[in-house]
Amino acid sequence: MTEFPMLRGRRGLRSILTVGGAAGLLASASCAPAADSAAIAKTLTQLDDEWAKAAAIKYVDSVASFYAADAIAYPPNEPIAVGKPAARKVWAAYFADSTFVISWKTEHAGGSKGGDLGFTTGTYEDSFVGPDGKRTTEKGKYVCIWAKQADGSWKAIHDTWNSDSK
Repeated sequence: MTEFPMLRGRRGLRSILTVGGAAGLLASASCAPAADSAAIAKTLTQLDDEWAKAAAIKYVDSVASFYAADAIAYPPNEPIAVGKPAARKVWAAYFADSTFVISWKTEHAGGSKGGDLGFTTGTYEDSFVGPDGKRTTEKGKYVCIWAKQADGSWKAIHDTWNSDSK
């Protein structure tokens, strides 16, 4: 079969343009600007501080407001709490004890390159008066995964904490 030189040139040009276009798309995708992880860390640290203040005054609705609707909380020695209402119930049980006190401090925070996920980690301390009348104090650590919502706000989607020792 005989090929006309003009068609060979068009096929070659088409191949070059196709390969060049694909390479351009790949290059532009890999050069997409990364989210400002430091800014995300600062935002999440501020949110975590506000959350801790709400917990310190035992304002259960405010504490629950930091969770996404489909959040999952992993409280120590309890079943997993799936959904904001379940997480609220965990905190309401803690706050029902008038002797319960809690505080926490963010030690590390950061965000994903895509800017849609972030984390906070840190330490906490809580205390309460047990059935024996003695105050029990626990120190522990936590990890919280945050997701940026459609409205631009950040909500906790996974929240876990546990004590260092009994």
